[in-house]
This record gives sequence, C-alpha cells and structure tokens, in this order.
Amino acid sequence: MTTTFTVPDMTCGHCEKSVRSALGEALPGAAVTVDLAGKRVTVGGDAARAEQAIRDAGYTPEKVA
Repeated sequence: MTTTFTVPDMTCGHCEKSVRSALGEALPGAAVTVDLAGKRVTVGGDAARAEQAIRDAGYTPEKVA
C-alpha cells in the first residue's frame, strides 16, 4: 500500500533529503518517491507513521485523497 502526501513547505534539495531521511528511519526499507517540483511524497507502508515522520522532520504533510 502506498500513500501520497503533498508537502507544501518542501522547497529545496535539503528539504527533500530531510524528508527522505526521516522516512527511512521511520519505515526502513520502504519505497519512497519524492517529486520536489510537485511537492509530493509517495511512500509505501504505514501511512500514519510516514505522516508523523514528515511532521517530526519539520514539514506539514497533507494526505492526497
């Protein structure tokens, strides 16, 4: 199962690395795709853990319906 989030405050390469790192720690081995230009993150695994990891990294994820 994959979940896509819009992360409006993810604006640069450093932001992308921070989000990827946070998700890698929270969900080891999960597939993570980041579209920096579209400000979207798609992640496999537990959606609630992924959302919390992005928040803990300092960003505001919004689940895409």
